[in-house]
Amino acid sequence: MDYLLSRLLFLPGILLGISIHEFSHGYAAVKMGDNTPLLQGRITLNPIKHLDPMGFLCLLVFGFGWAKPVVINSRNFKDPRRDDAIVSLAGPASNFIIAFLFTGFMKLTDMFLPYTMLSQVIFEVLRSTVHINLVLMVFNLIPIPPLDGHHILGSIGGARVWNFYYKYREQLRFALLLLIIFRVIGKIIFPVINILYGFLWSIFF
Repeated sequence: MDYLLSRLLFLPGILLGISIHEFSHGYAAVKMGDNTPLLQGRITLNPIKHLDPMGFLCLLVFGFGWAKPVVINSRNFKDPRRDDAIVSLAGPASNFIIAFLFTGFMKLTDMFLPYTMLSQVIFEVLRSTVHINLVLMVFNLIPIPPLDGHHILGSIGGARVWNFYYKYREQLRFALLLLIIFRVIGKIIFPVINILYGFLWSIFF
């Protein structure tokens, strides 16, 4: 029951985090000259447009999952190398902004709402939203396909890095899957998440 309740408290943050992440990718792509996300109806905060059923289930159950990726045509960008990095960074950056804002909402809740069961639930939903958005941010910055980090690193490194990803793409994807299955990925990203959470907490509290 406690596990189910904790998952329910995370649900608003998961839906918001996924929606803002994919919306930001699509919005940035449109701004960079590619209207593909607009034509696909992905310039929306409606989570139904962004959810992958299996990825969403895995995110709820295991803490790691995936959304329906926004299709980008980098050939429409004015500067493909730069613009691809901007579009890839937009998703994680938006998750950090949400984490920042909701830490502020936690502070307001703590300051102005009387200490009741309802205020505790509200505070926990806000805290969970901060946490899941930091998870989405840090996880997606890992430079392994198909995560955003590999696009960012590829854009910085150029052809040499892209050739490496092209050559070892399937092996890297399999390695990422193993890291997730054996819960090694948490040991990698959660120290970073804890530092970021502590940083946001120090700003408001």
